[in-house]
Amino acid sequence: MSASEAQAPVERANPRGLPRGLATLAGALAALGGLAFVVGLARDAASAWRAFHVNYLFFAGLAQGGAVVSCMLVTVGAKWPGPVRRIAEGLAAWVPISFVLGAFDFLGRHYIYPWIAEPVPSKAAWLSVPRVAGLDLAILGILAVMTMLYLYHSVRPTLHGVAATAQGRARSLFEWWTAGWRGDAEELERSNAKTRRIAPGLILVFAFGFSFIAFDQVMSLTPSWYANLFGAYFTWGAFLSAISATALLSVLHRNSPGLEGEITKARMHDQGKMIFAFSIFWMYLFWAQYLVTWYGNLPEETQFFSARLGPQFLTEQGNFAWYWNFSFARMSASPYGWLSMVVWACCWIVPFWVLLGVQPKKTPAILGGVSLVVVLGFWLERNLLVWPSLAPADGGSWVGAVQFGIAAGFLGAFSLVYLSFTRVFPGLAVPSQR
Repeated sequence: MSASEAQAPVERANPRGLPRGLATLAGALAALGGLAFVVGLARDAASAWRAFHVNYLFFAGLAQGGAVVSCMLVTVGAKWPGPVRRIAEGLAAWVPISFVLGAFDFLGRHYIYPWIAEPVPSKAAWLSVPRVAGLDLAILGILAVMTMLYLYHSVRPTLHGVAATAQGRARSLFEWWTAGWRGDAEELERSNAKTRRIAPGLILVFAFGFSFIAFDQVMSLTPSWYANLFGAYFTWGAFLSAISATALLSVLHRNSPGLEGEITKARMHDQGKMIFAFSIFWMYLFWAQYLVTWYGNLPEETQFFSARLGPQFLTEQGNFAWYWNFSFARMSASPYGWLSMVVWACCWIVPFWVLLGVQPKKTPAILGGVSLVVVLGFWLERNLLVWPSLAPADGGSWVGAVQFGIAAGFLGAFSLVYLSFTRVFPGLAVPSQR
């Protein structure tokens, strides 16, 4: 063994069986979701397809955001993540499934896109099923290919020797993945070079691609509304939800076999700082979009906020007084007003005020609790982006057994994919030197 190879950091995957209890629960939730969707199609097809649309968007963003979290750490040359990077990559295992679900989502297009039944002549070329389906599936397909290529090069150095302990198809897969092994040091150097080359491109494709998905899959649900900043706002929400999910899973994994002592207070502190800082930027994007809309008070722009916040967050027609006519009593007049307030609290107020100090970021219960609140907040936020456009007068349209059942199904399927990737292939890899 050469001196350089002897000094190379060794990171080995640790494949192990699925936790029976969690896997069973995840599978049951996935089955429940499938049943809820079928029942929904029979009873209220519109609600079933819209709930599917919401959850497809949320989990697609969460998964792609996980890949981008890892890419961000690689691009900046971060030295602190350790197994945190592998946890984020576990989220990305869902990315190829997002492409499949995106194609399936178009089967319910007549219940999702109002511009199909009522075309907008001025936007006919843009709002057409071939253009929307073609572009969005191309974006999801490119992201899936780039993400899988990134994961391949990222985890390959951890898999040497794993095939010897695997059985059946898993063994064949590990042997294929590690074919032509060049030695630990060279494989690590090659992996670093490949991931550093892919990561910036994947980040850029995510930023631009998800902006188009935001325009097509959310903004077009109110065809007469437009806002240039909305794509960045939507995409950043997906990224922040992935950071929060990574922090939550890091806390939950801190006592897992092989990870004892790896999820240190320093690593929790770094993740808490990211949630704190990036939640501020998310709110900044919302505020930057809202302020010019409020000041301009143009109907084609204010309709989005009016449907979600109610009139008290907008100027009265012709009255540009520098204050809001706010009262809690008026919140009930807006069908989605209270849901908007809950989203604000979950995605910004809670992470900002709770994680303002140093100690809360280092406390597992607090960091994990805030992370869970933020992830839940962004699921609510995706509902808030979709449902008011399609059912503006029914503030409870997103609530129901079918809607929650479909959400539970997505959660179960996503969890099962995550468990399979992190427990079976490639496992949670732990740096041996730290």
